[in-house]
Amino acid sequence: MAYWLMKSEPFKYPWDQLVEDGRTEWDGVRNHQAARNLKAMRIGDRAFFYHSNEGKDVVGVCEIVKEAYPDPSDPSGRFVMVDVVPLAPMPRPVTLKQIKAAPDLAELALVRQSRLSVCPVRDQEWAIVCKMGGLSL
Repeated sequence: MAYWLMKSEPFKYPWDQLVEDGRTEWDGVRNHQAARNLKAMRIGDRAFFYHSNEGKDVVGVCEIVKEAYPDPSDPSGRFVMVDVVPLAPMPRPVTLKQIKAAPDLAELALVRQSRLSVCPVRDQEWAIVCKMGGLSL
């Protein structure tokens, strides 16, 4: 199983909406590196759901349930999307400030490549963020 972090602006698609919907297509990614990350995702992989711009915190965990397939909102046909379902809310949201203050998370892609909307998370980083948020998955 691989781990990821997926960003969504709360005014566009918040965690609570994913919970209400029960499943969603993660579409609209137009960065080539983020798209490569979507293509690398496999069914069963898990991802932090991160509220970007407003809040700036990890608020939940979702699971990949459908691997990359063409994003119909992309007229060029180059970009893909995946489907995700919510697994659990983060008992204590983990803020970007907390993440940046943790020395063991200095190499986290969220810190190093702050504008990347879909990024990998190493096993150790996953465990640290889960512990910070009071989540055991």
